[in-house]
Amino acid sequence: MGGSDVYKVGGKVFAIAGDDSVSLKVTEIAFMVLIESGVGRQAPYCAKCQWAAINYNAVEDADLIDRLAGAHSLIVGKLTKKLRAELGL
Repeated sequence: MGGSDVYKVGGKVFAIAGDDSVSLKVTEIAFMVLIESGVGRQAPYCAKCQWAAINYNAVEDADLIDRLAGAHSLIVGKLTKKLRAELGL
């Protein structure tokens, strides 16, 4: 039984990687598409905030990388200008 790795930027979580899936922040539209297509499911405890859980086997590596970059960007966009400048973002 494994644990989860939590990925943050500026102290805010943008992804949680487990043994078989990754939960990440997505846009409202991406959330609907992932759920309706069956590629993703509502992330436990985070679904109402547009977090989706995606099984590693359900997507190509390149798509997963793009989704992680998107999650990172969504969270960076919520940081203060000062903090983004401090982080060089």
